[in-house]
Amino acid sequence: MTTALRAAIARAHDAEGPREQFYSPLRALGRRRLSLLDLIGQSLSTIAPATGMVFIAMWMSTHDPGIGGVLVIALTTAVVGLVAWCISQFTRRLAAAGSLYSFVSQGLGARAALVTGAALLVGYLGISISVSSQAAHSLLDIAGLLGLQFGPAAWPLVILVLAVTVGAITVRGVRFATRAILAAEISSLALIVTIMVATPADTGAGAAGTPATPVGLLPFLAMLTVLSMAGFESGAFFGPETTRPLTTVTRTVLVSPAVVGALFVFAAVAALLGHGTVIVGAYFDGTASGASWGVVLAVKVGMACSWFASTMGCAQAGSRLLFSMGVERVVPVAMSRVHRRFRTPHTAVALFTAVSAAGAAVYALCADGDSATFGAVVELGLVTAYSLVALASLLFLRRIGEDTVATRAAAIFVTALGTGLLAFLAVDGILHGAWLVPAALAVVGSSGAVWHAALRRAHPDRLTAVGVFDSVETDDLLPGAGTLVEGADGRRHIVATTGHDVRQARDGDR
Repeated sequence: MTTALRAAIARAHDAEGPREQFYSPLRALGRRRLSLLDLIGQSLSTIAPATGMVFIAMWMSTHDPGIGGVLVIALTTAVVGLVAWCISQFTRRLAAAGSLYSFVSQGLGARAALVTGAALLVGYLGISISVSSQAAHSLLDIAGLLGLQFGPAAWPLVILVLAVTVGAITVRGVRFATRAILAAEISSLALIVTIMVATPADTGAGAAGTPATPVGLLPFLAMLTVLSMAGFESGAFFGPETTRPLTTVTRTVLVSPAVVGALFVFAAVAALLGHGTVIVGAYFDGTASGASWGVVLAVKVGMACSWFASTMGCAQAGSRLLFSMGVERVVPVAMSRVHRRFRTPHTAVALFTAVSAAGAAVYALCADGDSATFGAVVELGLVTAYSLVALASLLFLRRIGEDTVATRAAAIFVTALGTGLLAFLAVDGILHGAWLVPAALAVVGSSGAVWHAALRRAHPDRLTAVGVFDSVETDDLLPGAGTLVEGADGRRHIVATTGHDVRQARDGDR
């Protein structure tokens, strides 16, 4: 045993207990419980890569963009990777249940953070509404294949049953939920990949009745790829609940888009070689496409698993966002309530799943409407959040003196590209009469100013709490390593255990 180790053990043995206990504001969720596998399961499930592969294969096989389509998908994946790198500048330094909402506050302040929160709610609720509706539709298709026929009223009813199931699993516990959805997503991926590889090449047309792209095919493929990868950052919502959060969350954020991008490129190449036609026809046209009953059933089951996993992933992420806002009291404090046994934000889960189910029921009843407009609204919410977090990373790193040429270039590029895409979506919506798109952009863009003004008038103290993140607790310190105190600036400091040092830190002399 070395002299230094003996001295450390002696200090720990002789140290007195702390006079005051400090806790993380996010400790109610349960700290340091999730592994890298859990977070990857969360991110992959929210993305639902199996469904993205089928839709990419549909457009590749139907419109035949050639190798250019594959390159566009690969380049778009690289851009999403740059977004992930900008996000990782925060995840390396902070663990927050609010994810991008909390990160933006560190670089751009409360007003921009509130815009990001509104944009994330639009994005995650939109994804949840869409995938819930698709999951219910797939289940009804499976029932039809098994000889069970239901009327049109069954679709909203199945959505309600799915919402209750998702809510129950999500409240049951984060580890249980993440591993359940990972198993569902891996099963669906295995089915989709196996069918693509095993079925013979077919150069015939894809799904019948494929609508024309609202823009050029290659730009549309880029937009489809971005939308299909939405939610790759959802693992960042679980920073406080993760073992070694600064490392684990960062790896998840960086690895998820790379893995999913590789799957999308594989699907595009498979479709280009004629291996996507069978699976596309089986999903969209059933046995009428010429696919066997067994193949159609397998595809429907795989897609249903993927849709369901995505629904759970959205509920997990969305509830953490509402929980974080509830802790800060920028939304009703009820959102911060946590189940005593399972340590999950059950009130936030209930609200998110209820709104999602209601939206999905309306979406199902209006299934013949313009789904492209709905998708554009969801995309503008996500792109707004990604653009703001990229700009926030630039200002955040500059403020703490850790910016580099590479981080500046990535942040500026992503911000400029995201702003351009938002402008394109708004102009395209106006030109095609889809007024909901520019209206949604105006609402989301102005939400921060309106929300900020309302809080400043009614509860100005709550604005200073925006951006709460996991902080060190008294029990995190080894005995004798120092004392945790809160200084006059409201920040926590680790100081020596002598009374003079503690008083200095509290009085703001340090």
